[in-house]
Amino acid sequence: MDRLTSMHIFVKAAELGSFAAVAEVLRLSPQGVAKHVAWLEARLGARLLNRTTRRQSLTDIGRSYYERCKIVLAEVEAAEAIALEMKATPSGTIRVNAPVTFGAYALAPFITRYLDRYPDTQIELTLNDRMVDPIEEGFEVIVRIGELADSSLIAWPLRPYRLIACASPTYVAREGFPEKPSDLAHHACLVYGEWTPTVPCRWLFQREGQSEEVRPTGRFRANDWKALLHAAIEGYGVTLGPADVLDKEIEAGRLVQVLPEYQGPARPMHVLVPAARRQTVKIRCFVEALREAFGEGLGL
Repeated sequence: MDRLTSMHIFVKAAELGSFAAVAEVLRLSPQGVAKHVAWLEARLGARLLNRTTRRQSLTDIGRSYYERCKIVLAEVEAAEAIALEMKATPSGTIRVNAPVTFGAYALAPFITRYLDRYPDTQIELTLNDRMVDPIEEGFEVIVRIGELADSSLIAWPLRPYRLIACASPTYVAREGFPEKPSDLAHHACLVYGEWTPTVPCRWLFQREGQSEEVRPTGRFRANDWKALLHAAIEGYGVTLGPADVLDKEIEAGRLVQVLPEYQGPARPMHVLVPAARRQTVKIRCFVEALREAFGEGLGL
């Protein structure tokens, strides 16, 4: 006999209280139910049920076996569900949270391509630079830049979020190329982020294992990097921004990289999902596509 089938019938017998009740539910004969239970008892060499003409009850061994059978059958059902999901096409709405600049310039084009690939999927993208609570705020997939500290999330690493310094050809023709980071003190820098007099902005560059920190100054600051990118293209100064975005501007001839022999700041980047959420096919497929597009050493 099939062991899983017999275990299923035994569990039903323990829960329903009689072979006749099991036979009615599973559309078997009472004799067929009895044969499955007897086969298990013979295999185990122990009685599982005490049976009389009026009632039946689990033995001590039967009670322990019943609890383990429920676990085994539940795991089998979960395994089959996962296998069926893996063959399924992703569908439904995915709520995604990401940092503003990365989300607007790199993630949004990825999402439109993903939606073309999976027409039954909808994505709600929220962009902000604060740390969100995925459970409380209902996000299913989160992209974070920076060190991780939240152990309630399952994380997969993406390639580091690398920054480079750029300026327009007209700016460098007018002001010259900085040859080392300290030269930026004599250039108009386009400074991104929130700022206070007591917490100045810092740009960090590295070369051959040596680090050099710069405190950029300039006439234009903004808490939205899109504004600074526009200003850089218009020739108003040097901007420090994500390489994924600026590489395209360099290819188009609108910007040139300055300090190319130095490595700009780089921060770790991860895609995360709440550990409490079940890994449905829509989430798993989206995360796998993200890792393929933004994984270490891979392009967009």
